[in-house]
Amino acid sequence: MTTTPVRQEYEVQLEPLLSVPLERNLPLAQRLWQHGWLRKAVILVVIAALWEAIARYQGNDLLLPTFLQTAAALWDGLVSGELPAKVGVSLVILLKGYLMGIVLAFGLTSLAVSTQLGRDLLGTLTSMFNPLPAIALLPLALLWFGLGDNSLIFVLVHSVLWALALNTYAGFLGVSETLRMAGRNYGLKGLRLVLHILVPAALPSILSGLKIGWAFAWRTLIAAELVFGASSGKGGLGWYIFQNRNELYTDKVFAGLAVVILIGLLVEGLVFNTLERLTVRRWGMQR
Repeated sequence: MTTTPVRQEYEVQLEPLLSVPLERNLPLAQRLWQHGWLRKAVILVVIAALWEAIARYQGNDLLLPTFLQTAAALWDGLVSGELPAKVGVSLVILLKGYLMGIVLAFGLTSLAVSTQLGRDLLGTLTSMFNPLPAIALLPLALLWFGLGDNSLIFVLVHSVLWALALNTYAGFLGVSETLRMAGRNYGLKGLRLVLHILVPAALPSILSGLKIGWAFAWRTLIAAELVFGASSGKGGLGWYIFQNRNELYTDKVFAGLAVVILIGLLVEGLVFNTLERLTVRRWGMQR
């Protein structure tokens, strides 16, 4: 009987690969350009410069104030406390409607993945109400709930509910049968199966639905305040824009629009990007 000789272990010393430049050897400008926040800041600066140039060429402050005039109006509104107060009123109403829409969407989709009746209900309701603009329901909301925050919350729930429910349900349908069977083997069913298996697996679609629902809700709220006006004696950001338009303070109108844009950028960058980085990107579910 012959024995196979054991190969001796050995170690190969690798020479450093000096032909490929490391990141620290790159020029400073190229290293800075790799940061996304800097590229976006450059884009915003270019837009501001173009705005300033076009406004100065046009020469009519009533139609198009310059970027510097708008920045001054924005600063005055922030220092006086008027803009923060308006933003606070709008955000409180927005969060109420947004959270209610999330709860209802999650309940509806959980029912849809659990029962055939739930699937039929979700399909029927989304076909009926998803194409219906939320702002179109404002006259009915005023009749049903009167002049108050409840009317605005009603249209906000409508704007969030269907988009989020469709994205969440599509994400649930995309979960592989292997994961579902693994959950059932552990005795999970009903709401426990949804929470422990379907929600983590469908999180990219859920986050997309949350972002779409946020955008719909924010646009709907500003539009509703433009039409609806002050709520309970207090006006929000949309009312601030509408009121200054009536008084021909165009620079304040643009300042209000700039606040709407800035809040959208902050929520996108600080909230949703952070959630994606801590969940789906960290788990390797999204690039």
